[in-house]
Amino acid sequence: MKSPIKQYRHLKRYQEIVHILIRHGFGGIVDQLGLLPALSLPSRLLRRQPVKPHLTPAAHMRLALEELGPTFIKFGQILSTRPDLVPLVYIRELEKLQDVVPPAPWEIAKARIETELEAPIEKRFASFDTTPIAAASISQVYEALLPGGEDVVVKVQRPDIERTIDADLEILFDLARLLQERTPLGELYDLVGITEDFAHTLRAELDFSREGRNADRFRANFAGEPYLYIPKIYWDYTTRRVLVLERISGLKIDDLPALEAAGFDRHRIALYASRIIIQEMLIDGFFHADPHPGNFFIMCLDDDPHQPVIGAIDFGMVGHLSLRLREELIRLYIVSVGLDSVEIVDQLIKMGAAGQRVDRASLQLDLERLLTKYYGLPLKEIRAQEVIDEVMPIAFRHHLRLPAELWLMGKTLGMMEGVGLKLDPDFDVFAVSQPYVRRFTWQMASPKVWGRKLLKGVNDWEELFAVLPKQSHRILDQVERGDLEINISFKETQQTINKLDLLVNRLATSILLAALIVGLALLTPLVSTGGYGIAFWLAVAGFLTVAILGLSLLISLWHDRH
Repeated sequence: MKSPIKQYRHLKRYQEIVHILIRHGFGGIVDQLGLLPALSLPSRLLRRQPVKPHLTPAAHMRLALEELGPTFIKFGQILSTRPDLVPLVYIRELEKLQDVVPPAPWEIAKARIETELEAPIEKRFASFDTTPIAAASISQVYEALLPGGEDVVVKVQRPDIERTIDADLEILFDLARLLQERTPLGELYDLVGITEDFAHTLRAELDFSREGRNADRFRANFAGEPYLYIPKIYWDYTTRRVLVLERISGLKIDDLPALEAAGFDRHRIALYASRIIIQEMLIDGFFHADPHPGNFFIMCLDDDPHQPVIGAIDFGMVGHLSLRLREELIRLYIVSVGLDSVEIVDQLIKMGAAGQRVDRASLQLDLERLLTKYYGLPLKEIRAQEVIDEVMPIAFRHHLRLPAELWLMGKTLGMMEGVGLKLDPDFDVFAVSQPYVRRFTWQMASPKVWGRKLLKGVNDWEELFAVLPKQSHRILDQVERGDLEINISFKETQQTINKLDLLVNRLATSILLAALIVGLALLTPLVSTGGYGIAFWLAVAGFLTVAILGLSLLISLWHDRH
């Protein structure tokens, strides 16, 4: 089998990766993939003993990824949110990945800033602190002062990082293809597709203007909530490789002694933090996916410690939940609270998380064992992180393929709950989430939502009726030429015709019912603002008609069934 490795591109980097993998005890994988002959490396490398033999394979994997650099560190961090792909023991190690590196020299960072802003730093900033306050593999951060007196932080991308990441991503794609072809993992997972998703996420994180747009979107979503503060983005100073935003300061959200000394209400802070995350997930479908304590500060904008404000930073990693995914998640939540393992399995299959070939009996048994543990336990005594930890091995064992965004959401929810419990030991994430669940459930049942779905169905019918004349003309042409043959064998002809007649009548009634419902959905906004005018009485008449038609249809169906 021909190796997909491009032998003359990035050869040195390939060889470096292989040496690091062997040094950390992964020579078996290197040998299975046939990397040594493909890279012209001697087979004696496989006889090397791994460094630090007392460490577990999971710990060696973490150390290897850290040694391989930024692309692989980010890849490990993404894998730490995928318990469907990686066993729990590896998840726990990957969560420890460190992305802290020595900062690049100031002269290099200065050149990058001046190139991006097309002007000397002295002309764009009133002052600039040349000592970075943070440094990671992709960027480093400085404090500065704008000519108007605004305190800002400047995030600048490291030079040549894009070229490094592009080369590493190309290598990752090659390795994914090899794993797909030559290992049992390829039969279970779309490894190339997983790598493509990662590449998309990482390249998006390299675009700092996208991070600025994320911040603006969060600010718009929480425009009516005074307990969250999102720093301002200075777009005149922001590009794909430089981000300038308002500098905010406050106490770290988990600095309990400082919060107590300042007189802040810890229970209120926990409540606000959980409201933010739950609204992001259920209502907005757009959430901050890195809510560790270092990214949240407690501020006091009005000098009133009884009204704490949470300031958020770092909007590079975000999650997206579509309306359909949120609806499926709520349905899964409802059947899970009902402790119904059969319904849970059915819902997982509907979501595409469990394939039709899944061992239903085994999966149901594992779920029943999990549910038994929580049977009769009040929701306030259940910990979300504990449930997630219990679900992870089940997901891995049965190869459940929940969307990556749901695993990311679970990790985010667990981190938020951990902060909440630290602030308030009696914190109950389920109690906080219930109003948002009810709100979202009402949204799912509102005329605006199902009216839009029905309208889509009407559009499908409209498309059918638009195509039907042309297709009918073709069929008639075939009949005229004698090319069309129809062979139908009826038994009990009259009974069959009666059934077809009944089906057509029901179909016509259903279409009329759907059209009336769509019309009512369009009238609803007028009724809510127009008093008892003609729109109101049309709506009343429409609701009565819908009720009568719907009731007659149900009676007809019930009569047939019995």
